[in-house]
Amino acid sequence: MVDDRLFSAFSGVAADDDSPDRVVADPSLNAKFIEKCRELGLQQSAEYLNRSLLNSRKAGNLAGKRKTVRRRRPLHPPATFRIAVEIAVRHLEINRNASLDQILCDPNLALEFDQIAAAILPGFTPFDYRWAALSLRKLKKIRPERSARLLPPQAVEFGKVDEISLQSLPNEQGIYVFVTRTQTLYVGESANLRKRLAKHADHSDNRELARWFWQNGFGEVFLQLYVLPSSTTTVQRKAFEQELIQSRNPLFNIQR
Repeated sequence: MVDDRLFSAFSGVAADDDSPDRVVADPSLNAKFIEKCRELGLQQSAEYLNRSLLNSRKAGNLAGKRKTVRRRRPLHPPATFRIAVEIAVRHLEINRNASLDQILCDPNLALEFDQIAAAILPGFTPFDYRWAALSLRKLKKIRPERSARLLPPQAVEFGKVDEISLQSLPNEQGIYVFVTRTQTLYVGESANLRKRLAKHADHSDNRELARWFWQNGFGEVFLQLYVLPSSTTTVQRKAFEQELIQSRNPLFNIQR
């Protein structure tokens, strides 16, 4: 049964067109919500209170207590944030074992999410990134990666290509993804990520990708790595690669 104090805190800070999702995703509104919860005697963690609010909405426990609200139109097209949000979500899904709801409900994870997204696509507010993530999920543009669940990577790493030392790259097998701020360029797999990426840095054997790098340089290119366990078979690694090619729609891969 929903604690009426949770609903009272939500109603006390939300405007008529504010949904529970917005109250959780908007840092300013969320701070007011948590403060109101404290005033009403709810002393659980902010993560617990936020998740309780979202779970109440999903379970329909808020129905009838408040008029139905329309989902606000985002200030910016969600597609603008696709790359930044996807990389931030995948990074935390694997490295912190957190779903999108868990990321947004936990203030520390939400802050880490904001920092990663802003590193890729600066100039927007934390709410912009968080609301875009929810919007993209609703549009089914961000879905759980089955391969990552069946074959959990040891880690997911990312950084700007021109700031990464080849010697710092792992010698392990894995998947690599080249992206810009607005599009995925290429998805590849290798038994040795360092050697494979050294080849791309010298002269990629993908002609179109090599031409793109020659014309545009590496200054605005980011690299995402999925480091896979040593027990991963070649077949498993290639299946993982194919799933990412299908979901990310890279510019220079051939769709099978």
